[in-house]
Amino acid sequence: MHIILFEDNQVNHLYPITTGRAAFSVSIGSLRLLDLVEKLGGNIEPIVRPHLKKIVQELIPNSWSPEKGKRKGPLLIINARTVPYAAMLPIWKEMLKFAERGMILRSGNEVLAACIGEKEMSRLPNQEIGTAQLLGLLEDIQLSTVEQKFDIDTIQAPSDVIRHHLLAIDGNIEYRLTNGNYREIMDGVFVPDDDFPSPVIGEHFISNTKNGPILIEAGVNIGPFCYFHGPVHIGRKSKVIEHSAIKDKVAISKVCKIGGEVEASTVEPYTNKQHHGFLGHSYLGSWVNLGAGTCNSDLKNSYNEVSLETPYGRFPSGMQFLGCVIGDYSKTAINTSIFTGKTIGSCSMVYGFVTTAVPSFVNYARSFGQVTEIPAEVMIQTQSRMFARRNVEQKDADIQLMRDMFELTRTERQLTSEPLSL
Repeated sequence: MHIILFEDNQVNHLYPITTGRAAFSVSIGSLRLLDLVEKLGGNIEPIVRPHLKKIVQELIPNSWSPEKGKRKGPLLIINARTVPYAAMLPIWKEMLKFAERGMILRSGNEVLAACIGEKEMSRLPNQEIGTAQLLGLLEDIQLSTVEQKFDIDTIQAPSDVIRHHLLAIDGNIEYRLTNGNYREIMDGVFVPDDDFPSPVIGEHFISNTKNGPILIEAGVNIGPFCYFHGPVHIGRKSKVIEHSAIKDKVAISKVCKIGGEVEASTVEPYTNKQHHGFLGHSYLGSWVNLGAGTCNSDLKNSYNEVSLETPYGRFPSGMQFLGCVIGDYSKTAINTSIFTGKTIGSCSMVYGFVTTAVPSFVNYARSFGQVTEIPAEVMIQTQSRMFARRNVEQKDADIQLMRDMFELTRTERQLTSEPLSL
């Protein structure tokens, strides 16, 4: 079987989440779309934006390339913005039954997924292809169109990542428990049965699993006097400091340092929120650092729906609780306060009160009357120091990604002269 994961032209609408990562590597409910697709077996062929190709090669080292020979069917095609509900696996397997006669799933003009057999696959050239070429082929084949016969959701806006996280985490943690090798160490608290090193849980750990289980992966270190309220997933080799409250639909990825109060949020790998402060209904990218005392608001005083504010405008979220979305490599200073529904771009340094959307690659101290651009070379040096602290090698692809992200986000920084808005 051959699987194509393709990014369409809607991924740019998900900035800053997808500025430096492929849409299929966004964590939602503790899983990435890539994690689920890998369970199907077969060769994976990613089709991504040009600046992400080398990064994705590192992410999927065994991905298909023309040098590996002809694609072998059946072919399953999946939109990279598909929300990674664990329930997607049986849907894709059911679709494969229709491969020989072909099927395409749409929602309006949006291609959600498709499957075709060996015969139609012969139309694909034995070379790398782009999204336009792939979608053009699907149009030429004239497959039977199915309008949402299967329940498939896609990410349309950054706020969708948080909204679907809240809906997906229960089923995704249950999927992990059902398909993994875990043992229950206390009521509703699970750790790997045979993975090394074993998690370390400090004294006076209190858990509440009435609303969902707590899953703690290998190498996790939890300090004393912590309170966990499930469902919660803590990724490999992450650390939770003493006196922390991790509660109600929290997914922490691998190698993170987390402290304070965290609620209903996703944290991507290598991110630090090590000190006290509140994080709620939010998404943090990778290599983010929140300074001591940083807090965000996730509920308006009026209790109205929260609009997500980006450098390109405000967009309705349909959510009463919505915190912040922070792109990869961004940092906050001590006691930073982030207002409800704000986005912070990639590679920015933030100080004081965040009352507007923050562009990428800026020093943002708008409450002090200052917003300045950060050169890409400064962030490359910062990246080098961060990687060294975690024993991660900085590769040429990482350096080039910084330069590419800087160029891709130039238009964001043209909006920083706007007045303060609360």
